Amino acid sequence: MQKNLSGVPSLAQIQNKPLRDHVLDMLHTAIVNGELKPGHTLVEAELAAQLGVSRAPLREAINILSTQGLVEVVPYHGTTVKTLSRKDIEELYSVRSMMEEFAIKHIILTANTSAVVADLRMICAEMLEAAEAGDLRAVNQIDRYFHDTLVASSGNDLLVMLWSTVSLRVRQVMSLRNRSKGDLHQIARNHIGIVDVIERRAVDEAVRLIHDHIGLTGDFIAEHWDDDGDAASKNGANTESS
Repeated sequence: MQKNLSGVPSLAQIQNKPLRDHVLDMLHTAIVNGELKPGHTLVEAELAAQLGVSRAPLREAINILSTQGLVEVVPYHGTTVKTLSRKDIEELYSVRSMMEEFAIKHIILTANTSAVVADLRMICAEMLEAAEAGDLRAVNQIDRYFHDTLVASSGNDLLVMLWSTVSLRVRQVMSLRNRSKGDLHQIARNHIGIVDVIERRAVDEAVRLIHDHIGLTGDFIAEHWDDDGDAASKNGANTESS
């Protein structure tokens, strides 16, 4: 299991990857982190010059981003970062809720529930520690890891593959939102409650909790989302989970 989530990030090894993959990683990170916002036009000549690469690897990277649904390529009109409407947010969180419901049912009914519960409790302990420190960034990071672990623990390879796309879009949405710290302890406690019902193998209650946990957040974000693809600033309140 991943350790020290709230501490200093470990240094990644230098990898010998194709230039296209390096370009893809940089653009991917910029979009998911909200540096390249929805609707932003990607001008090949400018990006190639900024990144110090030719247009060939840049175009390959953009094509991959297009298949991931992060950019839109319109022939003869150019390429833009895909905008996100209220409808997109509602659909994203609806699908996410169904995926996590499937994962929880599988964990309770067929997986090694006790081992999964032990992993999730360790994650919750780190989340509580980050909440005590008032570290919103760490809480959000650990929050994402909790849900990634939940889905991965289902043991369903197809679900995990589909989740990688959904979780990226959720990260992008959360990066674009204006967020205050809110009650970080409540965020952590909500996750502990989910683990408690999984441990008791209470399927119906677990499903209800995960739907409430995700649905309330999705509803809040959609309500305060501008259809030009950015988070509205009229309400800075934080929800209780990501």
